[in-house]
Amino acid sequence: MGGLVGAVLVAAGAGYVKWGFVELAHGKVDGVAKILIGLIVSPLVGFAVGWLIQKTMMTLLRRAKPRANTWLRRAQFLTSAGLAFSHGANDAQKSMGIITLVLVLSGQLTSFSVPFWVILTCASAITLGILSGGWRIVRTVGFGIYKVRPLHALDTQLTSAAVIFGASVLGAPVSTTHVVSSAIMGIGSAEHAKSVRWAKAQEIVSTWLITIPGAGLVGVLAYLIASIFVR
Repeated sequence: MGGLVGAVLVAAGAGYVKWGFVELAHGKVDGVAKILIGLIVSPLVGFAVGWLIQKTMMTLLRRAKPRANTWLRRAQFLTSAGLAFSHGANDAQKSMGIITLVLVLSGQLTSFSVPFWVILTCASAITLGILSGGWRIVRTVGFGIYKVRPLHALDTQLTSAAVIFGASVLGAPVSTTHVVSSAIMGIGSAEHAKSVRWAKAQEIVSTWLITIPGAGLVGVLAYLIASIFVR
């Protein structure tokens, strides 16, 4: 969104960006406002739902023995699959939208309808991207915020899958990493708030705040550079 808005601002002007703030004042959620609301609200919902699920599971499993961890690990085959599905249902859609937009603007398509090859390409790309690594992110999410054990992992996957899929149904693009991170914070707070590494959480929040403006700046620069060669 940041890159697209940045490019449109320098190419055509602010009047060509569908901000949606005027519509929001009249109760209609649309445009940039809809995306910002989704990005801001989804981590808060993830935190709250994670806190609630963790409290509930701690109550249900308060008499459980250590061997319960075996069942919790096995259950993660289902919850991780649910998270993977919701991740693809939201994140892959963003790339499909941008590619289809380019195809429409270039005259390759007469209507905004996502071709099958675009769906297949985006699904393959996101799958290969996850398989290729990103282990620094995995370590940050899995160990940098709170010490995640089987119950925490299960609750995080349940929370994230529900929140992200709900956002997908509503048509709101959200960040999977943001939702997962905030869910872990909520789960950690439900069990032992002092053990949550809030400093790391602050780093993550700071990154969230600069991502969209940073992408917007890159969009501006990319357009300026491309326009030199096009002319």
